[in-house]
Amino acid sequence: MVINDSEKNNEIFIENEDKANQYAAKCLIIVAAIVGSVWILNSINFFIISKMLMNIAMPTSITLFLLPSLLVKMISGQKWYLKYLIMACTIMGMTSLSTMMTYHTILAWICPLLISCHYYSKKFTAWTLAGSVVFMTMAIFAGLYVGLWDSNMMAEMDGVKERIITANILIRTFKFYYLPRVFTLIAFAPICFTLMDRTRALLNKQKKDNEEKERISAELNVATEIQTSMLPSIFPDFTNRAEFEIYATMKPAKEVGGDFYDFFSIDDDHLAVVIADVSGKGVPAALFMVVAKTLIKNQAQVGRTPVEIFTLVNAQLCENNEVGMFVTAFMGVYEISTHHFVCVNAGHNPPLLKRADGSFEYLKLHTGFVLGGMEEIKYKQQEMQLTSGDELYLYTDGVTEATNINDELYGEDRLLAALNNNRDLNTDELLSSIKNDIDSFVNGAPQFDDITMVAFKIGI
Repeated sequence: MVINDSEKNNEIFIENEDKANQYAAKCLIIVAAIVGSVWILNSINFFIISKMLMNIAMPTSITLFLLPSLLVKMISGQKWYLKYLIMACTIMGMTSLSTMMTYHTILAWICPLLISCHYYSKKFTAWTLAGSVVFMTMAIFAGLYVGLWDSNMMAEMDGVKERIITANILIRTFKFYYLPRVFTLIAFAPICFTLMDRTRALLNKQKKDNEEKERISAELNVATEIQTSMLPSIFPDFTNRAEFEIYATMKPAKEVGGDFYDFFSIDDDHLAVVIADVSGKGVPAALFMVVAKTLIKNQAQVGRTPVEIFTLVNAQLCENNEVGMFVTAFMGVYEISTHHFVCVNAGHNPPLLKRADGSFEYLKLHTGFVLGGMEEIKYKQQEMQLTSGDELYLYTDGVTEATNINDELYGEDRLLAALNNNRDLNTDELLSSIKNDIDSFVNGAPQFDDITMVAFKIGI
């Protein structure tokens, strides 16, 4: 079944009709409160309207104005007739007021038109205008017969002491009271139609924007799944190797992020470990991340050293890098048979190392320039000898730069303390504890940067 644009637009307004009903009910509660205030003021002689007439008009109109709230609560779902019941209550309430105090209620008749605008229907607004004119006519002339609207003064002007509705009074009523009110109401109608059209157009635009957001959100969800699938996610990843233990986590600040980690076998005796952080956030960073990760892994798998890898990757990232993005990265290659570890740092956060019998400490390594930031950068490779039980902790700046509600940074000192407080845990438990400590510190403050961590522990 094909649904055309007209049917889709009708669905938009049907969906919003319940909101319009609730809005109308709230407006009429306010009107009822104002009418009640006038009633109270008149009872203490603030006004000079007949108390007897007020005691009839006010309870009747207040009841009619409050009835829509009850109808909205009782009638659930999208009922097409509910708006007609609400508008009938509104017009009848105005009629009750106008019958008793016609001279004072000209502006009150604008209320039904304003409420009708929120139903986004010219037909409904036109019917509201027609109904308002008809019932206002009835109220104005009925007001003569209940003795209100200065009929005593008119009778005296005609030299008549009794309350007699003469042809002269009817003509004066028609010319000086009825026609100005009708013309005022009709003159206000174009404003209401314009407001309705404007609101209708905005609602259509909002609908299209929401559909576009949903489409983008769906695409971002797919992108999130793709990005997640690119990173190692099965732990332990090397089930047949007891020589090391490795675990990693990443929590992007948006649907997709610029952080990434990777670890993979170059050959049977060499394991590569990488962690990196792309400048920026969101989709651009994620795209640049895919390129950087692919280049690093491709260069590593042909047997190049970390310094050679970063030199070549930097040159490749600088090519046609018009957006000026860059990557901070740390890479190490671990020789399993000898526990020898060769690494290079390209502007990344300093890793921490815990010796088997000691505590975590920041490694004082040479920090080179970022990848993709400038051509012909020379990187410095460093080596270290690891032993069984040693543990390396890698992270991105989303960890140390996590901010709490007081704009305080988590910081390197707090990270060091948290690691040492949990240094006897397994790699997965260690990262989970650090993440819990970060969450406790930020205390609900929004996450502004991706949080990525890697724990690498030497086994037998």
